[in-house]
Amino acid sequence: MLNRSLTQEIIPILAVAAGLGLVGAQYFIWVYAPVEATMGLLQKIFYFHLPLAWWGLLCFFLVFCASAGFLITRNPSFDRLALAGAELGLLYATLALVTGSIWARAAWNTWWTWDPRLSTTLVMWFIYAGYLVLRKSMDNPGKMRAVSAVLGIVAFLNVPLVFLSARMWRSIHPAVFGSRGGGLEPEMMTTVLVCITAWGLLTLTFILYRFRQLEIRDRIRNLFIY
Repeated sequence: MLNRSLTQEIIPILAVAAGLGLVGAQYFIWVYAPVEATMGLLQKIFYFHLPLAWWGLLCFFLVFCASAGFLITRNPSFDRLALAGAELGLLYATLALVTGSIWARAAWNTWWTWDPRLSTTLVMWFIYAGYLVLRKSMDNPGKMRAVSAVLGIVAFLNVPLVFLSARMWRSIHPAVFGSRGGGLEPEMMTTVLVCITAWGLLTLTFILYRFRQLEIRDRIRNLFIY
């Protein structure tokens, strides 16, 4: 599915680009973007929280697409891609919940509130944590891949709810690009876009690197089987 030699060549380039992007993002976060009047410097955690949340959702979308691809083609490469997306997506979701709680403590005077956005995100976290646990609990590789693919598709049903929850229900969580998200200064919006791009490069690097690791793992296992 992915050209092996091309992947090996692209990963170092992406890693360097991601590193430079993240370094450049620090300038935009700490120097270019103005300090928010109410929350002060703590508001700058937003520039980490938002990319983590958005790219986490896109990782879960990758799980959905790769799971569908596996059920259609039965190509193990799709299963590896789904696993890589689920692992990274769960990591990002965890970090988004942690950074969001720190932000909530300053903004709402509480570490957690059962807001629609937060609640649906927590449910999503448990679903994909269960997805990874399920993969570890099955010994038959063929059955594991098929069942995981079905769960990877079903699990995605919660992801649009996470994205739309702040718009569908009464929520204290801001919708950045919605009707309640128009309060960002142009410098802040530029910084948001720079951070999203930098984290996107890092995400692609991680996905390809993990996919390559899983491919090598399966090749080693096949050597022992045959």
